[in-house]
Amino acid sequence: MKRIVYSVLATISGLVLLLSYRTSLGEAVSAPLEPAGPTTATAAAPSPTASAAASTPSQASTPAATSSPAASTPATTSGLKDGTYTGSAVNTRYGPVQVQITVSGGQITDAQATEYPDSNGRDQRINERAVPILVSETLSSQSASIDFVSGATYTSNGYQQSLQSALDQATS
Repeated sequence: MKRIVYSVLATISGLVLLLSYRTSLGEAVSAPLEPAGPTTATAAAPSPTASAAASTPSQASTPAATSSPAASTPATTSGLKDGTYTGSAVNTRYGPVQVQITVSGGQITDAQATEYPDSNGRDQRINERAVPILVSETLSSQSASIDFVSGATYTSNGYQQSLQSALDQATS
């Protein structure tokens, strides 16, 4: 008899806890979304511990650890023709991403995301932080071999693929 009473009380307690859990805060987010500095999914210079961690099988199953064909074949800036090039629009889970670059003197002098997900407040908050970081990465690396922005993996992947498309146009 005691077991039945305890199991009923445990079930009721579990249901109360489960139903009182707030799953979404909506628009009233009290913590700021933007970190103190730019955070990327990969380090700029790999350390011995980072390379050892990258070789573990658990890392290969995460979306940030997988690489696209564009990441494995980065474009070099040698041979880029001057002009403005618009990459193909890449459809992501949250919407299309499209990049436009300006090449002058064989160097990428400007990069802009002409299209990116911004249909709701969450997309706007994420991408108003992520797009400037991606543009900065493009200008510093002068290729499509850029670091992804943590928290904006889909946008980063779409940006990288569209950037590679624009670089392909600039080299042909």
